[in-house]
Amino acid sequence: MQRSPPFFLGFLLLAAGTAAQETPVVLEFSFSNPGARAMGLGGAFTALADDATAAFANPAGLVQLTKPEVSVEGRIWSYSTPFTLGGRFDGSEPSGILLDTTSRFRTAESSQDLAGLSFLSFVYPKEDWSLAFYRHQSANFEFRSETQGLFAHASPPFKDRREVDFRSFFDFDLVNYGFSAAYRLREGLSVGLGISYMVGKFTSQADIYFPTEATLPEGFFGPNVYDPESRLLTNVLAMDDSDWTFSLGALWRISQQWSVGGFFRKGPEFFLEANTLSGPFLQEFPVDTVLDTAQSPIGFPNIFGLGVAFKSKSEALTLVAEWDRVQYSTLLDSLDPDFSDPGGSALDDGDELRAGLEYVFLDWVPLVAIRVGTWLNPDHRFRDLNDPIGQALFRGGDDQWHFTAGLGIAFQRFQIDLGFDLSDVLKTASVSTVFSF
Repeated sequence: MQRSPPFFLGFLLLAAGTAAQETPVVLEFSFSNPGARAMGLGGAFTALADDATAAFANPAGLVQLTKPEVSVEGRIWSYSTPFTLGGRFDGSEPSGILLDTTSRFRTAESSQDLAGLSFLSFVYPKEDWSLAFYRHQSANFEFRSETQGLFAHASPPFKDRREVDFRSFFDFDLVNYGFSAAYRLREGLSVGLGISYMVGKFTSQADIYFPTEATLPEGFFGPNVYDPESRLLTNVLAMDDSDWTFSLGALWRISQQWSVGGFFRKGPEFFLEANTLSGPFLQEFPVDTVLDTAQSPIGFPNIFGLGVAFKSKSEALTLVAEWDRVQYSTLLDSLDPDFSDPGGSALDDGDELRAGLEYVFLDWVPLVAIRVGTWLNPDHRFRDLNDPIGQALFRGGDDQWHFTAGLGIAFQRFQIDLGFDLSDVLKTASVSTVFSF
């Protein structure tokens, strides 16, 4: 059997006779620090790291704790993920009939609301060292799309051609179980080490439909009703794997007012398997026959960052800023050459810029803190560099500015925080608590 074109993380390229179609695979990560307090500060927490969430954010900060602490956080994620619905992928003049009304692209959004336990940690501090255990939800994402009506000019005797239509869904879950330790080298200077066990699960399925009279009852330019008997192929991409990784952190309290911190987190490497299955339209094969299979390791991004924090002499006002570098390109660079064509795609590394402000009303009992922040999530979408259809489905997006706010109430041994993170494509709400004893 002739081998079909290789799978690629950004898309699955299928060949069946003269028809070819790409179906997008979307991955959404969260590299922000855990905890509603950090969220309210725009995620800039590396240079503070003064509560139990430091177990992940910057383990070197754990030595600042004087009592054992437990931290619990729950989050709600509301995704509005854009995708290409259809349009003229070669820019030719549309017919003006039904779906074919624009020489550009029709877009839509996949809306998904998810909720879950985002972070859980326990910290045991001693005089010059601290230990911590934690669980962190690094990714919790779902995506569904229907792409139909990708048209282009055709060679004579035909005037127009239509690519095959498809439905797809993706489910991505990444959980980090970690152990962190910190040691105070001298007054104001500490280092930290984290060991993590990462569990990643990813399922992607795209059903490809060949245009037939049953599938397109309103005609060539009409909407697809996705007749089951017209299913041409199904792409399945699956990952269910685990890996050990590590993180490093440092924190320097320069003075009572100023501190700087830094971290490095090694991304895990998982194993991907991709399969192409036959549909009823391919009558020469039994339905769901495996036509092609491919396997490859995939390395997830490494992240490193630097932060700075300033506290007023009264400690009522705190200002924080942070720069994080996310090596998204690792996702492509790590793939087996037989699995992908890295020369035909691009995925850029990203620089996340974060800043936040916290003001504590010290005269109030209990203490009340208000927080505001912002951060830049640079565009890091897959881009196809060569194929016209791929360029229609995989176009660069826009940088996303996130605006955050939060509220904290602190009692003697208990603190509760609320946080909100708002952008055009993702809205997140967080509630977290810290108990000390």
